[in-house]
Amino acid sequence: MGSIGGSVPLGKSSQGYVMALDAGTTSVRAVLFDEYGCRVAQAQRSLTMLYPHPGWVEQDPVEILSRQIACMIEVQFKSGIHSDRIKSVGITNQRETVVVWDRRTGQPIYNAIVWQCRRTAPLVEELVERGYADLIRERTGLVPDAYFSATKIRWILDNVEGAREMADAGALMCGTIDTWLIYNLTHGLVHATDYTNASRTMLFDIKKLDWDDELCNIVGVPRSMLPECRPSAGGFGRVSSDIMTQHPPIAGVAGDQQASLFGHCCFEPGNVKNTYGTGCFMLMNVGTEPIFSQNGLVTTVGIADGTEVDYALEGSVFQAGSTIQWIRDELGLVETAAETSDIARSVPNTDGCYLVPAFTGLGAPWWNSDARGVVCGITRATNRARLVRAACESLAYQSYDVLKAMEADSGHSIPSLSADGGAARNEFIMQFQADLLDIEVVRAELSETTALGAAYLAGLATGFWADREELQTITAHSAIYVPGMEQTTREQLLAGWHEAVRRTLM
Repeated sequence: MGSIGGSVPLGKSSQGYVMALDAGTTSVRAVLFDEYGCRVAQAQRSLTMLYPHPGWVEQDPVEILSRQIACMIEVQFKSGIHSDRIKSVGITNQRETVVVWDRRTGQPIYNAIVWQCRRTAPLVEELVERGYADLIRERTGLVPDAYFSATKIRWILDNVEGAREMADAGALMCGTIDTWLIYNLTHGLVHATDYTNASRTMLFDIKKLDWDDELCNIVGVPRSMLPECRPSAGGFGRVSSDIMTQHPPIAGVAGDQQASLFGHCCFEPGNVKNTYGTGCFMLMNVGTEPIFSQNGLVTTVGIADGTEVDYALEGSVFQAGSTIQWIRDELGLVETAAETSDIARSVPNTDGCYLVPAFTGLGAPWWNSDARGVVCGITRATNRARLVRAACESLAYQSYDVLKAMEADSGHSIPSLSADGGAARNEFIMQFQADLLDIEVVRAELSETTALGAAYLAGLATGFWADREELQTITAHSAIYVPGMEQTTREQLLAGWHEAVRRTLM
């Protein structure tokens, strides 16, 4: 089994390395992996979040690019592993976030609009009122929502002076963060995305695996702006030699949650992973035929590493790790996120207190953008520890609702849940999740499997790894959490949670 930071076994020298670029929401990283799936070195830079108006979230795309390149250079120098030993590069990225730039100059015409941004909710409501909800769902697998990319592009065209005219004249390009990085890392030679990122735009036909002209016209996004769509493992050009001297190929690209699915080796229908990051993102591999949810989930391209595509059901919880940040930064209940586990375990329960963190509405399976957070069940006995515990429990409750919706839609009974992400390091949350679901929760050894998944895709495309079977032999987990809660207790807790959600939706 591979181990993070482990050394190469004696008697075998490294055949080289794969570099993964992980362009997340709050930071960017460059990570080097060896042939055993071990993380050898990484460099990381934080990103600035911009909130120009309530509900608006933006980032500077030039900052994203420059800090990603800085990480690529730093990780080579700090490790002593330079581009002559790097066989390929994989990219994984925050999904749905979009950039629009001038085709001639390559300069963005506006900040990147981030996936969390809610400014385009009125545009989505307009599409629903015009009767396009079913068409969008049938073609894209998505529930019409401001979360996805299409209306973000439309907003930029409608609100940046001259943008609509430039777009109609073919003078603008756009893309999600993977596309923005690919375009700049190849010095403008490649304008492309992969199927997984494309499937998050609300403009992509997930059955035909191509942009949908009718949806582009309905939303108001000229197809000429959009990148070419390609499988996740394959050719996306080469890194320019002024960034990496030996210009290795960019050979793997996937949205962060699909990269995590791949990093967990969820290759079989019924395999499920949950990433406990800023939000919680649960994906279930459902095989080569898409399943369209009747329970508030979305259907998306899950794995596209070859000629055949595996689809996934996905449930997105908007507030997960950000809830822990909120009790730390805004409420001052804790000094560090790490201490929440011990604080939560210092009390036997929340004494009926529930926190529903609908700070920007509720995602799956509710999809209510108007919902706002509540804390209910407060008594005189409610104290700091119980509020911290309620915040931690909220991640598990929201994930419970998503997994049960997946079981209902797919017909699969899930025996275990693969977990990763920063909040998966919280021992209390992981154990409570296992107790609530009454199944084993298996935590990956690498807390962020998104980078590992991107490396796996790039390595497979270039022969660094032979096949999926080899990947399964080197993928390790660090802990297994076994359920131990009484059924009556579980039912009582869930009844209280669902009453709290009902109040949130009122």
